[in-house]
Amino acid sequence: MARPKKADAPDLAQACELTAGAIERLTCPADKLQAFMRDSKAPGLRVRVTAAGAKSFVFEAKLNRQTIRRTIGDVRAWSIEAARNEANRLRVTLDGGIDPREVERQQQADKAVKASAAAAHAVTVGEVWSAYLEARRPQWGERHYQDHETLSKAGGEVSKRGTRGRGVTIAGPLHCLLALPLRDLTAPVIEAWAARETKTRPTPARLAWRCLKAFLGWCAEQPQYAPVLPSVNPAKTKKTREALGRAGIKQDALMREQLTVWFDAVRQVQNPVIAAYLQTLLLTGARPGEVLALRWDEINTKWRGLTIRDKVEGERVIPLTPYVSHLLHALPRRNEWVFSSLTAAGGVLTIPRKQHGEACAVAGIEGLTLHGLRRSFKSLTEWLEVPAGVVAQVMGHKPSATAEKHYTVRPLDLLRVHHEKIEAWILEQAGVQFVADVEPGKLRVVTA
Repeated sequence: MARPKKADAPDLAQACELTAGAIERLTCPADKLQAFMRDSKAPGLRVRVTAAGAKSFVFEAKLNRQTIRRTIGDVRAWSIEAARNEANRLRVTLDGGIDPREVERQQQADKAVKASAAAAHAVTVGEVWSAYLEARRPQWGERHYQDHETLSKAGGEVSKRGTRGRGVTIAGPLHCLLALPLRDLTAPVIEAWAARETKTRPTPARLAWRCLKAFLGWCAEQPQYAPVLPSVNPAKTKKTREALGRAGIKQDALMREQLTVWFDAVRQVQNPVIAAYLQTLLLTGARPGEVLALRWDEINTKWRGLTIRDKVEGERVIPLTPYVSHLLHALPRRNEWVFSSLTAAGGVLTIPRKQHGEACAVAGIEGLTLHGLRRSFKSLTEWLEVPAGVVAQVMGHKPSATAEKHYTVRPLDLLRVHHEKIEAWILEQAGVQFVADVEPGKLRVVTA
């Protein structure tokens, strides 16, 4: 049999000693997508050629009666000897009962884990905080989300309000922690932060601490962040809790004897929207933000109800009592908001703490906060024989007893019976004589 000429294409049916020339002449048959040329010196080494002409060294062997292949590399990047050495190494691995493909996959997985650990080791608290807020936002209310934003804001923004004469806003309590690597957010760091923040703003610091504990708990559940955190939440230490202290129990509330002077002072506020807002707070027992978020389409005049955006249950419906109905329907309809404003951002009134403070000063009442009006509603109902569950349902408190949770269902009309009784009694004690007709537009107030 005559030897093939050097210019001829290699015979793929026979193993041959790989040379640069043989590899150069190797072509893929027209009827195939790829073809292999076997090396006679290194069993298992092949040169694969595709229909497109791409050539690479390949290791091929049998494992559990199945053919396995592993690409070594491009013929232009690997020398023949280097490819033979790699093929022999893979053969030794295979003879030991180990699949070289599994070895490679494990190596790639190990590299990915190390890369992830390195990334987690370098990630900052601020980066993870942003990811946390984005992940949790669908489960939070807008107010809760904004609280987290406020606690971590940078500050330094020019503002005429709420800066106590500084002219610029200050950074939130958590902002100083955002630049730290997550791995450095340790218990001693948090304890020092708590001791520092509680000296100037203990109440926001306690809120920030609660949010920080929840944040670190979330991080511990994420595979990419858990490796750099200790097994115990670093924010849950005795020193941190002692440094922040406990919130004091607030007792600010209107007494029955103060109702007359409070109503007189509030109704003299020049801005009718603010005057109506403050009276609505007291007569509904709702939270300040809940009343402020009231929209016109949430007032049901047919069934006389108000849909309140509840921070606990999402929303609740309370009675639209006659005097509150009078207050609301007397307001201008500038936009979607019931308590609208021509100057505030978003067209909705900002919480009028200053105006309420000035009205209380006129009335000679000290220390009464807006939340104190909610507390006043609850306290004043003690003068009446109103079921505690009714008051809790109107105010949006969670039921405190099994019977309340599972067996007591109070429809709107039943709530209205009690709520209108409460409103009438408060107005009577305040000396406000009120006459209500059928339609809200015909309501009028007669002062004694």
